[in-house]
Amino acid sequence: MKNFRKKILITILIGFISVNAICQENTNSVTESDVKVEKSNKKKKKKKKVKLPNIDLSHWKVTLPVTNDKGKPYEIDPPEILDFANNEIAKPYMYIDSTKGAIVFHAMPTESKTANTKYTRSELREQMVPGDNNTNWTFADGAYMKGKLAMDETTRDSDGKYHRTIIMQIHGRLTNEQRDLIGQKDNNAPPILKIYWDNGKVRVKTKVLKNLSATDEELLHEDAWDNDEGFNFEQEVGFRKFTLEVKISDGKMVIVLNGNEFKVYESIHIRRWGIFENYFKAGNYFQSRDKGSYSKVRFYELEVSH
Repeated sequence: MKNFRKKILITILIGFISVNAICQENTNSVTESDVKVEKSNKKKKKKKKVKLPNIDLSHWKVTLPVTNDKGKPYEIDPPEILDFANNEIAKPYMYIDSTKGAIVFHAMPTESKTANTKYTRSELREQMVPGDNNTNWTFADGAYMKGKLAMDETTRDSDGKYHRTIIMQIHGRLTNEQRDLIGQKDNNAPPILKIYWDNGKVRVKTKVLKNLSATDEELLHEDAWDNDEGFNFEQEVGFRKFTLEVKISDGKMVIVLNGNEFKVYESIHIRRWGIFENYFKAGNYFQSRDKGSYSKVRFYELEVSH
């Protein structure tokens, strides 16, 4: 009888231990599953970081490769330009790439051409006084522009060479008195500086006088100036991010690529250019009329000081 009871107790004990083990196993299984689900949900909740460009547009206006209701290039002045991301007309041509933290300037051949050119642009124009084109600077005043940028996309011509675009400029401007003196209908003067993205290289072009003995009044005419031979920086930037600086002082212009390659202009041509007022430009001034061609330039940073 004792042995029978003993067997019953042993059987009950074994059964209890088995049930408890199964319950413990199920409990552990559910807990691990819950943890996995929780981790998965946490991963799903993680959002991509939004990056914004470090660019203050309060002293810039933009010209876009689309016409306004008068058939002229569409422009956005400050303060409206500060809200360009919500402008439906601007969206295809100037927009924020929040994954890279840049403003993209997109240009292609259209009928939106400014005076004295056959090319179109998605390009910023400096305004020292927001909304006013009449306040500008001279070399004697001094000026500085720095940009961090990259070529995003560009098409090729029939020879397989990438289409080029102007990414930075210093444009001359006649004062109203100078304009009236030479009988010109507008205030346009030549650009003293054009910086190109040219087949993966940074190329610089400037102006030189045809006649070094020209009078001050003769200097005001565009045909008094010619293009120089141009200069290519040694570094190849390709489609990578790079930094450009333009430093202006009385009779001197310095272009710096990536902080370690310099081109200095300090000659009679630059000294005599001091007669003009100037303003900075930056963006995408596309240099092709080929059908289907386009380029996109990213600007991550842009700053100007005087």
